[in-house]
Parts: sequence; C-alpha cells; structure tokens
Amino acid sequence: MQPLPNVSDFDLRALPLDFHNDPYRYYRALREQAPIRRMPDDSILLTRYADCLQVYKDPVTFSSDKKAEFFPKYGDSPLFEHHTTSLVFNDPPLHTRVRKLIIGALSQRAVDAMEASLVALVDRLLDDIVARKKSGDALELIEHFAAAIPVEIIGNLLGVPNDERAPLRDWSLAILGALEPTLSREQMQRGNAAVSAFTDYLKTLVARRRAKPGDPATDVLTRLIQGESASEQLSDTELLQNCIFILNAGHETTTNLIGNALHALTLWPEQRAVLVANPALIKSAIEEFLRFESSNQLGNRMSTAQSVIGGVSLPARTRITLCIGAANRDPAQFEDPDSLDITREHNRHLAFGSGPHQCAGLAVARLEGAVAISRFLARFPRYEIDHANAARGGRARFRGFLQIPFTI
Repeated sequence: MQPLPNVSDFDLRALPLDFHNDPYRYYRALREQAPIRRMPDDSILLTRYADCLQVYKDPVTFSSDKKAEFFPKYGDSPLFEHHTTSLVFNDPPLHTRVRKLIIGALSQRAVDAMEASLVALVDRLLDDIVARKKSGDALELIEHFAAAIPVEIIGNLLGVPNDERAPLRDWSLAILGALEPTLSREQMQRGNAAVSAFTDYLKTLVARRRAKPGDPATDVLTRLIQGESASEQLSDTELLQNCIFILNAGHETTTNLIGNALHALTLWPEQRAVLVANPALIKSAIEEFLRFESSNQLGNRMSTAQSVIGGVSLPARTRITLCIGAANRDPAQFEDPDSLDITREHNRHLAFGSGPHQCAGLAVARLEGAVAISRFLARFPRYEIDHANAARGGRARFRGFLQIPFTI
C-alpha cells in the first residue's frame, strides 16, 4: 500500500497535483493525522463521519446561510445573488418555505409516476448507443448517457420545452464550478454569465407558466409560482434562483452518480459480475455507489455560537467544511470502507447530507440511478472503459467525469 501523505500543510485552496486522481489517500491521512484540520484561511475541515453528522444534525448552531462567507468571494454579482438565495445555502424561513414547496411536488407517488417515462428515456439512449456503434462513431458515456438523463428528468419537472434544454448542462457546470475553493477570473466570468443567461431564460419560462399553469401536484415550477398560500409565495428573485438551483442540483449530482458507478464497476469486476447476475441488488448497489464515490464531496456551514466538535472548541463564526467524501470512507462507521461492496448493509452514508438540509430530490436521484445503471448493465454487461482517456472534472467539491470513452 502506498504510504499516506503528510497533511500538515494541506490546503483546499492549493491542492496537491495528484489530489483529483485519488483524494481518498488525503482524506484518510487527514482523518488519522488532523481530523479537525485548521486551514490557512482559518476555516475548519472535518473528515470524520461522527463530526460531520453532528454538524448536519444541529442547524441552529451550524448555519447554512452563506452571505457573510460568499460576499468576499463573489462581490456584488449574479453568482452572489444566486448562491445566497438558493435553498441549499439558506436557513429558515426561506429554506423552510422553498423546501416545503419542492417536497410537495416530489411525493413518493409523483416519483413513482416518473418511472415509466424514465425507462423509456433510458432505453432510447441505449438504442442510440447501439446505433452509434453500428455507424462507427465513438461512444462517450457522459455526453451520450449519464448527462442526458437528469437534464430530461429535471427539465420535465420544471416543464422546460425539449428544444430549449441544450444550454442547461453548460450553465450548470459553470455555476456549480464557481463553488470550488479557489476560482480563476475566467471561472468567475463564466459563472456570472451563466447565472445571467439562466435568469433571463427563466423569466420567459415563468411568464409562460403564469399564463398557463400546470398541475401543482406534479409541476414543480407551477407549485413554486403559486406557493402554498398567498402569504408563502416566493419573491421573483427567490423563484428564479431556486429554479436554477433545482436544475443544477438535480443535473450534476445524478450525472456523477451514474458516471462514477459505471466507471467503478470496471475497476471492481467481481462486483459488476454480482450485480449483472443479481439485478435485484440495484437498490443496495446505488447506496454503495453514493457512499464510495460521493457526487458531492464537500459541504459548508458557519457556527453561530461557541461550539465543541470532536473535543475541539470552536468560536462563533467559524467557517466549517464538511468533507462528505472522507466521512463516507471513515472506518469508524463503515467496515472496509475503501472497498466497493454492493451488498453492504447499514449503509448510512452522507452523500445526500443529513438533517433538515438533506437533499430534497434524493428519491428522484435514486430512481434515476437505479433505472439507468440496471438497464445499462442488462444491455451491455461486457462494456469496457478507456481508462487512459477518461477525464475527471478537476474539481474538489463535485466528483465526477467530464468524459468517459467506452465500448460495448
């Protein structure tokens, strides 16, 4: 086994060159050497499961509001307005109002009703892959499959017309990419431009829906527009920015789930063989994929009062980064955590967070992952990946691939 690195000078804003290839070596070293690591910018990085769970379960002491943290980073910009208005980076009452509206349209009944159209979508994409092969075209797992699924599903939830969905992925990547610990001027410009373009588009979409509402029981946009009552309606800014959040969050994380899972199965062929032979294991497999290669690797909070985490006293207004990827590989919580085991039981991972901020769309993501991966394996059980040319996104917060060439 390769020796663990020394993490005495580890800094999320200046990551080692080999970090993105294998962050888990660094996570293990941090858990063992500095589980509550103070960064050079005076923030705290948590890498143990128990410490992260403590923060998730106490939203009063550990706030999700990012206005004070994000203004120095973004200034008065479209990115600042977006990331400080969206559901994930807010506390009650805004968080409570928006989450209630989204959850109301994502009931288990509504999610179950999505399955037939999701199966049809996945099968069409698989047919397209076969057609591409017959034509001699190169096959690309992210563009031709993993990224195409959530764009369609979330587009359906918000009623985005099919012929208007082309820019969604690029906008999403630019906006979420701006959440990285460090940003270049180009990344900042791309992120701000994407928020502005997305907002302009959504103003038109919202105007259409106001004129012709959908069914609020299944149409998330109509539900967000109408609110639970007149007193709980969102402002125009809250409405637009949370629509962006829904499209971005539902797109990037699910794309990563599918891509990471199908990539991991080629590195763990015995697990692939088990899943191909026993398709009914897909539910436990999805939970293991989420744990093993978490789509979202980092979360953030700020302490509102003096607190103690893992025996360490922290003053109020301490910026805290929760390393989800590290917590989900913590041997104190998971047996043999660096092994992929699709039959793993008691898999209480933190890929969707925990507590009041647990991902509102987790049932949709699980369904998309289960249908996509199980039907892909049934169709192409002997697929192979060109590992030499697979390219990760080079990001610390969102772990996934930009491209994965493959053959069937």
